Amino acid sequence: MRWNLRMTAAEQGIWKSTEMRRRLAEAGLEISTGKMSALWTGTPTTVRLDDLDIICAVLNCTTADLLIHEPEVAAARRPKSEPQAATGSPTVAPRLGRGRTLPPI
Repeated sequence: MRWNLRMTAAEQGIWKSTEMRRRLAEAGLEISTGKMSALWTGTPTTVRLDDLDIICAVLNCTTADLLIHEPEVAAARRPKSEPQAATGSPTVAPRLGRGRTLPPI
């Protein structure tokens, strides 16, 4: 996902993070200066749904405007699978018993 807060805010005429922070405070979301800076300049690891709802209300946008789906990035992070046998199933070696020996007599 790509975080698109600055562009969405710019479309609403908000060019500075201090202005955005003021508008969020008016809407009932008090954000620290550090957290606002992180939201404004980078991509947050997590965003509370309540906070996201207020941000969308202030910017008059949807979550799809703020969080842009990037399927090619997700596909690149997917682990590469190992080649399997021609039948399409992995080779399974049988294991006989539990590997225990018989008790002494």
